[in-house]
Amino acid sequence: MEEGYEDRIAALKARLDAGEFIEGGSKDHMTMSEAAVEAMRITSELNSGFHTPAEVRSLFFRLTGQEEDPTFSMFPPFYSEFGRNIRVGRDVFINSCCQFQDHGGITIEDGALIGHGVIMATLNHDLDPPRRKGMHPSPIRIGRGVWIGAGARIMPGVTVGDDSVVAAGAVVTRDVPPGVVVAGVPARVVKSITE
Repeated sequence: MEEGYEDRIAALKARLDAGEFIEGGSKDHMTMSEAAVEAMRITSELNSGFHTPAEVRSLFFRLTGQEEDPTFSMFPPFYSEFGRNIRVGRDVFINSCCQFQDHGGITIEDGALIGHGVIMATLNHDLDPPRRKGMHPSPIRIGRGVWIGAGARIMPGVTVGDDSVVAAGAVVTRDVPPGVVVAGVPARVVKSITE
């Protein structure tokens, strides 16, 4: 990578984690584009050909920059245009065809299960047309023991509480309390896990 790349990524990540607006065409916006190229390189390698579970794990943690955890598992393909703002706990499983737009931060806590084709988005463009290329980051947190069903969509700023279930195809636009099942578009609580 180019000299100073890691410093630019660290500075960008600090702004994203602080929830700061990233102006379209700015230096930080250009760093996002650089990071996207690196993420495409790693995910292309991850998504091509056969890889052992250990190789998949190694490539995933190279993408995230997080220390490798032997309890993590994933079925590729997997897509991310940043990667550096994904954090996973222990014993996390991510099924195939997931797409993580993680600039704003995605944290997946211990024992969470992420189903086929789940999309997590942490950026929104500005509504003002002259500023529309700019982006507002907002983190997603997936709690301990959460199960997210196939094809679910988790929108910016959402926290899914511990032990909850997001039904297949749900679009989650608001925080989910712990220990419930949510379903629908937009997702709403349909039952308690203890019922």
